[in-house]
Amino acid sequence: MSSGVAIDLENVWIKFGDFVAVREANVNINGGDFFSFLGPSGCGKTTILRAISGFLEPSDGRILIGGADMAGIGPNKRPTALIFQNLALFPLMKVWENIAFSMEVAGASAAERRKRADELLDMIALDGQGDKLPSELSGGQKQRVAIARALCANPDVLLLDEPLSALDLKLRQHMRTELREIRRRVGITFIYITHDQGEALTMSDTVAVMKSGVIDQIDTGHNIYDHPSTPFVASFVGENNLFRGKIKQISGNEAVISTRRSGDLLAQITPSQVGKLSVGNEAMLFIRPEALELSDSKATGKTSISANVVNQEFEGNSFSVFLEGDGGKQIKMSVPNLGQDNIAAAGENLSLRYDAANAVVMPVGELASE
Repeated sequence: MSSGVAIDLENVWIKFGDFVAVREANVNINGGDFFSFLGPSGCGKTTILRAISGFLEPSDGRILIGGADMAGIGPNKRPTALIFQNLALFPLMKVWENIAFSMEVAGASAAERRKRADELLDMIALDGQGDKLPSELSGGQKQRVAIARALCANPDVLLLDEPLSALDLKLRQHMRTELREIRRRVGITFIYITHDQGEALTMSDTVAVMKSGVIDQIDTGHNIYDHPSTPFVASFVGENNLFRGKIKQISGNEAVISTRRSGDLLAQITPSQVGKLSVGNEAMLFIRPEALELSDSKATGKTSISANVVNQEFEGNSFSVFLEGDGGKQIKMSVPNLGQDNIAAAGENLSLRYDAANAVVMPVGELASE
């Protein structure tokens, strides 16, 4: 199996008439990485994938695969294989024939094709299933066959366009683990397109978060979750409580925000914005629901919030407690289920606290739509 190669997007623009689908994309993907483009529908992530695969030519900029400029090189000449949402398996061909179809096109003998198909079936944990028809397989098994068929062409880069979107939740979660394991075994570069944050955070070495044709942040999943660069990333990836206000004080990488209903709150300036904020600036502060906890004492100080309970929801592994927030919005706190029957009654005033290291502040910007 081929080893993965690096992919570089240099100042890539993709336009359809006056519409800009991708704006000034600069991305460096290391060989062998599991790299995900994450964003809402229509943000340009599939357009980027089609440009990498050769089905679209950039309006400007360059795409390099393994250091080679792909300008003018069609999909069939690139070292890539693309798996669509619709797996497009041939229904009347046996599983092994589907897998080895590219070899048949290339003129390989039936014995060579069968040998290679059996090797790949073993790799995707479907050994012995080669003589079945696709209709006899489960959704997850069909998914693995589509991956094996793509790998049969020995690509350096495997491109996956929301391949798990049609599967149910448990199967999607299972396939996340399967895909990581397959990538580990074959060692090639995976580029994955998804709008599902859980998929991106669980599987990826690196994630690029996109909105409206622009890449907002490229980082590890951990950093994107804990240190978002923009309000869009903070509000799109996972749940977050938003507090609006003005910067009252700055000390190093920490800032005090004078908020509209919760007083002065202390937070970390998100790393990409350190040095770019000034006292008096309007700002947004984000605290995730799991970073809030009940305080034993009445809320005082710059890492404490006092609020009245609106309602609570039992989630199984946790309770979601909703409290009155700013401007008609609610503050959400996530409390682990440790066997308690109830957290608080509607109308009860709670004192909450958080660690300033788990709160981030940044300049005002666009939020992800709810």
